[in-house]
Amino acid sequence: MNQRKCAIIGAGNVGATTAFSLMQARLFSQIVLIDLDHARAEGEAADLSHAMPLLAPTEIYAGSYEDLADAAIIVITAGTAKIKGGTRLDLVHENYAIFKRIIESICKYNNDAILIVVTNPVDILTQVTRRLSGFPRGRVIGSGTVLDTARLKFLLGNKLGVDNRQVHAFIIGEHGDSELPVFSSANISGIDLDHFCNDRCAECDRADLQSLFEQTRDSAYQIVRQKGSTCYGIAEATRRIISAILFDESAILPVSVDPEGAFGIEDLSISLPALIGKEGIKRVLPLPLSASELTLLQHSAARMREVLDSVMPH
Repeated sequence: MNQRKCAIIGAGNVGATTAFSLMQARLFSQIVLIDLDHARAEGEAADLSHAMPLLAPTEIYAGSYEDLADAAIIVITAGTAKIKGGTRLDLVHENYAIFKRIIESICKYNNDAILIVVTNPVDILTQVTRRLSGFPRGRVIGSGTVLDTARLKFLLGNKLGVDNRQVHAFIIGEHGDSELPVFSSANISGIDLDHFCNDRCAECDRADLQSLFEQTRDSAYQIVRQKGSTCYGIAEATRRIISAILFDESAILPVSVDPEGAFGIEDLSISLPALIGKEGIKRVLPLPLSASELTLLQHSAARMREVLDSVMPH
């Protein structure tokens, strides 16, 4: 396997922006873009390549599935992304059909890469990918709620007047409408969130926190209404996952993974904090949850299981 080669399947807004983020981070010497619209992939590759004299040398080109053979990491962004007037789960049937073809093509040429699923509904399609590919749990990773968590940190940091990188709080569950915030263990650089709010922001109570979460949950819909799609945030979230793999960071990120019985959930990918390194997912972490948070997580899992069973009964 070529550890310096990444393949991106889908050269639309998310795929191309992810390629740009990876190129700027100088993580790979080769990035291949694969798309049914080969001309679109060629155009994106050419546009990206023209920035090369200003960055580190990276070979970016439009290719075919044969080019997957030695890619260490394969990112899947292909599929329909239209959620205006609907939810991410509404995309499942069309994108399931697309994924059946994609996973078959991947497995024809590469059975050793780490697969990163970005297409929505990402939790469902991560489990679909795992089942169809037969890859081990650790090598099938969904982008999950990495972006949702970043959005919450951004809003909390702004509300509390602190660097949002010092905010430690997770969004877990579905990357979608049934996701939930874990406020019970949230903290600001080690200071319990409730204590910090009482000390620094007396007007910030639980109702305010719930409002910030609702803004987080609904922000993608707002962006889609305003500009048609989201791409920058998810590209950086994907880049962050890939960096954790390439540098064997043992980073903790809330990605889509089958918890294999943890929290009473199994045979279903759902977004939970996991330890990520060079082999992919090392393990799911035992995140402490309040009773109400656990109930909401299990509700989210039940909702997704119903959708998964509608396209791929187990």
